[in-house]
Amino acid sequence: MGNLTESYKYSYAPTVMDDLDTVQRALETLFRLNASRKVHARQAAAAGVVVSQPGVTLLRRIDDAGPSSLGELARLTHMDPAAAGRQVRQLEEEGLVRRSPSAADGRVTVVELTPRGRAVSRRITRVRDQHMADVLTQWSSRDRAELARLLARFVDDLRAERYRDVVDERAG
Repeated sequence: MGNLTESYKYSYAPTVMDDLDTVQRALETLFRLNASRKVHARQAAAAGVVVSQPGVTLLRRIDDAGPSSLGELARLTHMDPAAAGRQVRQLEEEGLVRRSPSAADGRVTVVELTPRGRAVSRRITRVRDQHMADVLTQWSSRDRAELARLLARFVDDLRAERYRDVVDERAG
């Protein structure tokens, strides 16, 4: 991070660097929380279910998108296709999804939720939604709206902006 910070010092004012560092550290903490097995275990326990983190991601995507091919699920969840296939197999063994050949192309496998899988997905969603409501209950409606607006803008900008190579001036 030192080299990256050094090169940015030449193109950004110090206050911008302070803001960038604060945002970056907050995002690192947020991502760690989101990926935490302990946090996931608490969510699953509150929902009264046993399902892996990647399994929850797949269940929610299928619940949102409807029956989908394995390839489409891998793309939607940003998972390696082989990993998505393994997770789907586990979910199928647990009775949460079922696989069947596509009506349009029998070579394609379509994955859909079972009634039990839909119930599990929605229970976890309710736990997460309630937790978020509890976290933001003391925030004003204006602050919540501003957070939602800025987060959506931030995600859109992250998707659109390409990474630039950073050249370490001392390496020359």
